[in-house]
Amino acid sequence: GRTTAYAIEHLQDRGEMFVEPGERVYEGMVIGENAREEDIDVNVVKEKKLTNMRASTAEEGIQLLPAHKLSLEQLLEWIREDELLEVTPQSSRIRKRILQANIRPRYWQSGS
Repeated sequence: GRTTAYAIEHLQDRGEMFVEPGERVYEGMVIGENAREEDIDVNVVKEKKLTNMRASTAEEGIQLLPAHKLSLEQLLEWIREDELLEVTPQSSRIRKRILQANIRPRYWQSGS
């Protein structure tokens, strides 16, 4: 799916984001750096629920920090053992070796 400003705004306090609103993402793609050591699986395509009630103007403004764009060299330094680097003519991005979050722990525990 595509990232939303609403979802990114709620994830910014957990760490530094590598994606901006409207970017295409998929399960297993690394979209930011967590302040803690362990990985966190998040939904960055979540949209705000629309209602018929009018919201106050204070709620409407979303403040996003600029996305941190890493160079190819920085990506190579940053990558972990359980991740891969995808390089295309349009972009470079890091993804998990095992894309499905529910399979990852079992795969690494089995010693594969």
